[in-house]
Amino acid sequence: MSITNNLQSIKESLPDHVTLVAVSKTKPVSDLIQAYEAGQRIFGENKIQEMADKWEQMPKDIQWHMIGHVQTNKVKFMAPFVSLIHGVDSLKLLQEINKQALKNNRIIDCLLQIYIAEEESKFGLDEAELTSLLSSNEFEDLKNIRIVGLMGMATFTDNKDQIKKEFTQLKTIFEKTKALTISNCQLETLSMGMSGDYQLAIECGSTMVRIGSSIFGGRN
Repeated sequence: MSITNNLQSIKESLPDHVTLVAVSKTKPVSDLIQAYEAGQRIFGENKIQEMADKWEQMPKDIQWHMIGHVQTNKVKFMAPFVSLIHGVDSLKLLQEINKQALKNNRIIDCLLQIYIAEEESKFGLDEAELTSLLSSNEFEDLKNIRIVGLMGMATFTDNKDQIKKEFTQLKTIFEKTKALTISNCQLETLSMGMSGDYQLAIECGSTMVRIGSSIFGGRN
């Protein structure tokens, strides 16, 4: 199947309220152009330099999502153009995004990453850290960022019950947080689900899925 066909069949399987992020990391611009020509406008990258290079080469109506773990010293390279930063897991990182957004006269949308997996390798805040962050004076001072949602990654396992439990836990945290009244935090997006588990994630309430290999094929 071609990239165009893959994209078409995935889009047909998604409910209207679910946004598709085409995960294009490591893929050449020629592959992204095929997806673009098939109508895809949201691409996810996990390295800032690679995303910046592609941004320069590609049409400017694309929304670029940073889906990888972000180092604070690299934020400045994407601040002029990034649409959404997915994996934000600390106040320090938020402060740097806020600083660079201000320099570029922008408000940058972010998702806070919540730790739901039973794996040491995953990043994220637990529920107590999330509450503490959002209620802090330091967070309130950040006028050039906007928290628009939460994201999380389930454990890499074939155990569907475990994955479902983790997604459900994140949905519960999302609903609780959504009920809070905080000026720079209005939750709309719940980003969970990738190529292997996105259908289950949608059943559990996901509104944004990150799909790469099912569109572009496997990575080397």
